[in-house]
Amino acid sequence: MADQDRPLNEEAERSGGVSWNELADNDSRAVPRFLRQDAYRSLGSEPLATERYTSAAFFQREIDKMWPNVWQFAAREEDMLHPGDVVVYENAGRSYLMTRQDDGAVRAFHNVCLHRGRKLRTANGSVTEFKCPYHGFSWKLDGALKNIPSRWDFKHIEDSAMQLPEAQVGRWGGNIFIKENAGGPSLEEFLAPLPEHFLRWQPERRTTTAWAGKVVAANWKAVAEAFMEAYHVIATHPQIMPFTGDANTKYSIWGDNVNLAITPFGTTSPHIGDGQLSEQEVMNAFLKYNGRVVPENGAITVPDGRSAREVMGDFNRKRFGDMAGMDLEHASDAEVQDALTYNVFPNMAPWGGFSPSVLYRWRPWPDQDHTLMEVRILSTVAPGEPIAPSVPMRMLEASETWASALGVLGSVLDQDMGNLPHVQAGMKLSKTKLLQLGNYQEIRIRHFHQTLDKYLES
Repeated sequence: MADQDRPLNEEAERSGGVSWNELADNDSRAVPRFLRQDAYRSLGSEPLATERYTSAAFFQREIDKMWPNVWQFAAREEDMLHPGDVVVYENAGRSYLMTRQDDGAVRAFHNVCLHRGRKLRTANGSVTEFKCPYHGFSWKLDGALKNIPSRWDFKHIEDSAMQLPEAQVGRWGGNIFIKENAGGPSLEEFLAPLPEHFLRWQPERRTTTAWAGKVVAANWKAVAEAFMEAYHVIATHPQIMPFTGDANTKYSIWGDNVNLAITPFGTTSPHIGDGQLSEQEVMNAFLKYNGRVVPENGAITVPDGRSAREVMGDFNRKRFGDMAGMDLEHASDAEVQDALTYNVFPNMAPWGGFSPSVLYRWRPWPDQDHTLMEVRILSTVAPGEPIAPSVPMRMLEASETWASALGVLGSVLDQDMGNLPHVQAGMKLSKTKLLQLGNYQEIRIRHFHQTLDKYLES
């Protein structure tokens, strides 16, 4: 039986009541077929060992066997619009100079002077050459040697031996990826079917309008997994339950590297129960606690006979269409309000849809007990308008909240981040040294670890 032909009750049995597909049946516009398809499959029920998050030896295996062999999201196009623009990308013991070339291409060079090993750069910027601040060795933007001071003392070195080592670069949807080692799938193969899905939403026509990062005292996988399921809403984010169908979330997995959670908004959590809130109360909570897709401090009336979900759909089609200079009359209610949270192994989560989208990235920083988490907000650029440069990342101090940088969305992130140091500490204290996962609501976590194991066992 094809996935798209599965009986609807199979999805309903995996949901806390109404399935997301049943909500999609009542959407005022046609919901894309790829969102409606059932792409869930059982991956077993084995527990995970806590050492995957706490062990320095396990962390070193990731650095040796996984990170050099995967495509990693390194930058956005708007971070480096012009020739000579440089982004310093660092992760898992490597540092790269992501550099825009004169022909518009992007190349990635190891950020190490081949003379005495100093980093060539420690910050982003715009340059005409890479010049080492230690002794003045310099390289052209294409990585070729440009100059050695006192060249008479280095007659034994051929210029060809001084070419900066280079990593692979791939580009999709306004995102720039690197991969250290040769071989393996192309970027397009690695990301499939995500590029096909995102054709509709044109991520390349977006630019970064907000960007914050913060070091979290937890393993990078534990931090990423906090955003792979909606199961935690009932305990961690109770304020959003009046307008969030947490247990109605639909989970899909494709291949090894891509999965998706669709969490519906504008509908009440099954944990609250049917009929306990009016549609106007659902709308009022939506307006108060979801600053990503609703205007703060606004008021929207839900007429009798209509749902908060469909009224918000109408509102956002016009609002986001006006913001982007686009006609969004074809956009489904789901695409202008639901959380369409994709995940790309190992450490990137781009949100789909027509609303201002969220882009997460996680990097070990620098060990198994700490993570640099980044959150970008990507806003659509109107047709015919140039892509504006990204805003710089605001690095939050330990005492600063996510809300101080990202408003209402940040206040939800602060709740997530409040759990994670205690998760890391608890895993180290665990008597059983095992973690038990739900078969459906936490399927993306199991998918993630099974992919990781394929690299570690190779």
